Amino acid sequence: MAAAAQSQQPSNAETAQIDNMTKVNGSIDIQDLHTSAAKLSIAENATVDGSTNPVKTPFINPSSQSKLPTPPVLTEDQSTKYSKLLSSVQGWTTKPSSTPNTSAIPIADSDRIWLTRECILRYLRATKWDVNQAAIRLQATLTWRHEFGLESHSAEYISPENATGKQVLIGFDIDGRPCLYLNPGKQNTERTNKQVEGLVFMLERTLDIMPAGQEMLALLINFDKKMGGDRPPLWQGKQVLNILQSHYPERLGRSLVINIPWVVWTFFKLINPFMDPATREKLKFDQDLRQFVPPAQLLKTYGGDVNFVYDHDVYWPALNELAAKKRAMMTERWIKAGKKIGESEHYLRGGEETGGNGLVENGHAS
Repeated sequence: MAAAAQSQQPSNAETAQIDNMTKVNGSIDIQDLHTSAAKLSIAENATVDGSTNPVKTPFINPSSQSKLPTPPVLTEDQSTKYSKLLSSVQGWTTKPSSTPNTSAIPIADSDRIWLTRECILRYLRATKWDVNQAAIRLQATLTWRHEFGLESHSAEYISPENATGKQVLIGFDIDGRPCLYLNPGKQNTERTNKQVEGLVFMLERTLDIMPAGQEMLALLINFDKKMGGDRPPLWQGKQVLNILQSHYPERLGRSLVINIPWVVWTFFKLINPFMDPATREKLKFDQDLRQFVPPAQLLKTYGGDVNFVYDHDVYWPALNELAAKKRAMMTERWIKAGKKIGESEHYLRGGEETGGNGLVENGHAS
């Protein structure tokens, strides 16, 4: 259903409505996209500010060449385990602290909205449907999100880290996964923990703009000649891997890496033992990226057709406004549906089904 909707062409009336929306500063009002225009087929490859050549801001929707996946139907055993874990999670009032002899931390609304049906299922899949292990890992992530300060890292705080465009969130792959580009050759800051905070910030923005029906992202990494002999230190690579594998399970759909110099091959060999097999299998090296990302949404520097120019003063506010308004929409829908743990992400992201109670009947949210 979602894939079909993506490929529909707008009617003349719809095109006129979209044209009217783009007359203010040449851009589409993102708030309108969440309301009356949310059900329209937005013009193919439209960007936030209407820029085309060069493109300066994120694409709003996946290309019509992208086909969102059909969610798997749970088995009876999986449904039972999900319901058991959901019942347990719904009873949580606190999250543990990692500091010895420190009181537990109250569960906040930001934790409850994060604990969606799909989130709980991701942790179950990551632990091979071990209910107890999934609960332990969920609690560990709740603690990490609080102690890492994830919600306190504002766009203004992270802005200097991305002033050169070393990370760019733009476009969607053939499965509708948002594409996060990492450009190590544009490194502009010292090797500190703030670089990790910057990556996590961009991961969170990638999740913010994810279309309904998709749970994963695509990483694209270009080790161009500017990278030279530099590479991330081993401690940083291990820390990033641990964050991805421990706190973003089942989120990486594929990782596409190009232009790899020998020093980076050495780095990958060093961190290889720390990768879980599932992560390792998703890595693709020096392949034609046009087979993974529609050329009309793939940057030219990665083999695509998109003439993208990074202007921090234009791109950064556009990305963060888009992400903030999508988060606001999700929060509004979550509140409207009853502020439940186990809510459907598809619904929160604008899907047409009503909010569920988090339970599963015949493999689907009820």
